[in-house]
Amino acid sequence: MTNQETNKKFLSITDAGTRDEVLLSIANHYGITKAEALEEVTQDEAEHLLDYLTETHRTAIHVLMSRHGLATN
Repeated sequence: MTNQETNKKFLSITDAGTRDEVLLSIANHYGITKAEALEEVTQDEAEHLLDYLTETHRTAIHVLMSRHGLATN
């Protein structure tokens, strides 16, 4: 599974609140909008979603992604 596919899958199976929090965290970190953050993490050359997150959110999202078999080691 590509990073793009992994990111899309996670964002589609998680609840709206978590999805919004992830995208807002990325948007704030990079100084972009939530829509731009969504575009970034779902584009062809996207990195794994965890690579876009800072520590506070990274650990929590790693746990959630692991539950769905989507986290990297």
